[in-house]
Formats: sequence, structure tokens, C-alpha cells
Amino acid sequence: MDTTGTLDEALDRIHLSGPERHGWLSNHAPMAVEALVRHGQARSVHRWVDHYRDKLEEMPPPTAPIAAADWQSALGDPRRIADWALYFEREVIERPWREVLAEWWPRLLPGIAGGATHPVIRVGHAVRTLLSGPRTDPRTVELAHALGYWAARHAPLPPLGRLGPASSAAVALDLVPAVPDQSGGIEARLERLTAFPQWPAPDDPVDSASGPVVPVSAAEAGRTRLIELVAAATHRYATHGHGEPVMLVHAATAPNAVLRTLPALPRGLWAPSLSAAWAASAAVTAAYTPATRAALPAMTNTSPEEVFERAAAHGDDHTIKFTDTALDVGDGLALTAAVRSIELNVPFL
Repeated sequence: MDTTGTLDEALDRIHLSGPERHGWLSNHAPMAVEALVRHGQARSVHRWVDHYRDKLEEMPPPTAPIAAADWQSALGDPRRIADWALYFEREVIERPWREVLAEWWPRLLPGIAGGATHPVIRVGHAVRTLLSGPRTDPRTVELAHALGYWAARHAPLPPLGRLGPASSAAVALDLVPAVPDQSGGIEARLERLTAFPQWPAPDDPVDSASGPVVPVSAAEAGRTRLIELVAAATHRYATHGHGEPVMLVHAATAPNAVLRTLPALPRGLWAPSLSAAWAASAAVTAAYTPATRAALPAMTNTSPEEVFERAAAHGDDHTIKFTDTALDVGDGLALTAAVRSIELNVPFL
């Protein structure tokens, strides 16, 4: 919990800006500053935002209000980013934020890969803040802007076939076929996806739930498998992150955003949340996985606190967020992967 007021101050500064610049590059500031404060680096936040402000653009002007009766027509329209932000600002003022989240989560999940998964990651950081501290205006506005960004960038993946079942998340990620043509940006690459391994297996409780009532076992299985997926994707970065050091962090940070959101959601949404998180992680893996696996780096003996201090000093937003996820996983290989991200990505500060 932030007791300094720094997070709210930083969010107020950031909310003067839109969620993107140059029409498609994401604003990572709210996610990075939340992670910095979370891990005891509040003193560096305003300096970091000062450096980042050249990457911020004003929120574009609104075009027309989003109406509850015809929101589908505006879903996935990036020209409506400001309209969506204003819509969700009204929603979280008039209703409890958990209620708004529970209503919109299943609507947005099919488009989890939109915006290169940045919108769902931003939602995960916002929800973590609201779950762990007081509800303040900057924190609820942050959730509103995150949900609005997701709605504007909502983009379902193409229809996908199912490959054979995989015994674990790590095996499933290894079996994800790379997009043959890895030219162009992530949107072009995701359009070329064809099929993913089947994970979890058909006999897993999370995959066998049916009907309007989801058994407790299926919900808990969904959470357990999601923890497994986040760990597997984080570990995999240690040997595959060189394929695309920035983009491959999202194979871990996107499912971790979903994991962070589960406690705020009805348990009936946990199993479908796993399915969406797996699709996002597999999609990023397919789009950017390298042709060759690197040797496993020497395991770090640096403490989690020291690893995050290194990430904060490095300053790169993706590195900060990936290290934040690695600390959630918490084991030696995850910390080694975090150190690898510090080595691979270009320093920002």
C-alpha cells in the first residue's frame, strides 16, 4: 500500500494524457509507476515521469458519448478512445468498481490481445491497487481509463485450430508454432496465427466445467493453472527473451494481469479468464519466439529487492513491469529471467 500519496500524484499527472502516442504506441506510465511504488521505489516516481513525459500525448478529443444500448458498435474502435474513457469514468462514479469490472470483463476478454495486450495489463495494475489500498479518485479513474483503452482496442484473435494436448504450461508454450512470417508489427503477426496446443488438458477440471454454475473445483483449477502459466512464461524469457526482448515480456505480464484481477471477479469468471490468458500468452509467443533457444543463464543470487532496484535504476518500462511479475513468481529462475530482461532491454534512465 502506498502511504506517501506518490501514486495518486503520479496518476493525476498521467491522466492528463491519453493511452497512446503516434496512434498506436501504448502509454506505459501508469503501469510502471504502480510497480515502482509497490516495490518501495516511490522516491523515484516523479523523476521517472519527468523523463517519460516526452512519450505522452494529450487525450484525443471525444467524438460522441457511448450509450449503454449501443456499446457494441463502438467496441474495438480506437477513434473512440476518449469516448470510452469518459464512459467508464461515469460508470465507476455511479457504481461500485467491482460491479463495473464484473460486467465488462467477459465482454472484453475475447479481445485480450488488442493493443498488444497492454490494456489488460493496465487493468491488472489498476485492480491490484484498488484491492490493496483505499479507493481514491485517481485510482478509480485509472481503472476507468484502462477499461476504456481495452474497449477501444478490443481485437479478437482469428479462428484457431487445436493442436494436441500439452501436459503443462511450459510444454504448451514450447509447442506453440511460431508465426512463419514474422515481419510487420504485432497486429499483422497475430492475423497469421493458425492453431495452439490444447492446454489445459481435456480432463482438467478447468476445461470440463459446463453449465451456468461453475464448480468450485473448476474455479480453483483455473487459478492454479494461471499461476502455472505466469511462472512458465516468466521462466521461458530467460532462454527465449532474446527473440524480441520488449515484446516477449507480454507473454508473462498479460496472464499475470489476469491473475491479479481474479480476486475482484466472481469465481464463475475464473475459468474463462484462464482461457483468455492462455490465448494472449500463446499469441505473443507465436509472434516473437526466436528460432533458437539460448543457454540458461547462471542463476542469480541477488535478492528480489535488489533485482527490482536494478530494474528501477535501468528505467525501461517493460523491464520494470516484467521484473514486477518475476517477483510475483518469486523463485530463482524468475529472478534470473528478470536480470536477463535488464541485460537485454535498452536502459531508459
